[in-house]
Amino acid sequence: MGSLKATQRIWLTGATSGIGLALAERLLDQGHRVALSARRHAELSELADGHANALVLPVDMTDRGAVLGAAEDIEAAFGGLDMAIFNAGTCEYLDARRFDTALVERVFTTNFTGTLYGIEAALPLLRRSGAGGGRPLLAATSSAAAYLPLPRAEAYGASKAALSHFLESLRLDLDQEGIDVSIIHPGFVKTPLTDRNDFAMPMRVDTETAAAAILRGLDARRLDIHFPRRFTWLLKLLGSLPPALRFRLGRRLARQETAGESDG
Repeated sequence: MGSLKATQRIWLTGATSGIGLALAERLLDQGHRVALSARRHAELSELADGHANALVLPVDMTDRGAVLGAAEDIEAAFGGLDMAIFNAGTCEYLDARRFDTALVERVFTTNFTGTLYGIEAALPLLRRSGAGGGRPLLAATSSAAAYLPLPRAEAYGASKAALSHFLESLRLDLDQEGIDVSIIHPGFVKTPLTDRNDFAMPMRVDTETAAAAILRGLDARRLDIHFPRRFTWLLKLLGSLPPALRFRLGRRLARQETAGESDG
């Protein structure tokens, strides 16, 4: 069972659905002080009910002012942060036949820019924790889609690849301050978001399995937390192929998806 060894002050976003909900329930049950963020206040309140260690902070992560305000509330309640887990995200698939820049912008605003707002807000609180002698941790949920270009995933995959690159670079700079960075790369996880997918999702795991893998990785301070490993190692391998081979593979997948759409 995944858990964190020491009791910590944690900010978790995307806390009311999917992986975020499973993480929130585990962290609260383990006794951590958790600031829970998502857009829906009623669902956050229901999640926090009966947990004196929960701080309810409804916030739209695409609103920079609101995110910075949430960090002020955390500072007032907790005095600082030992860990921030930015998990809020979205997915929309692009139809290249009807190219839609607004779709790409929506996905990037939530998955990439919104996470940056969270990082900007959280870093002063994490630095305060580090000044006490510990090593605080900044983590965010990317995707295994960052490893390999896939059909229709132009917006989603690019937003996650950008986030992974940004965080890996940031880890190099924050290491000098004693702050660790972990990047979470899930494969397919059964969530309300993936339930909308219209294609096969090999090796899909449930949210409890995902949460346990994430907490084990966070406790070990791994840079790259990826699961299920048979699937993610395969994507890593395919992503390392020469571009021409990756294109041939992707073209075959695209044809399979087009055939599936026609059959449906």
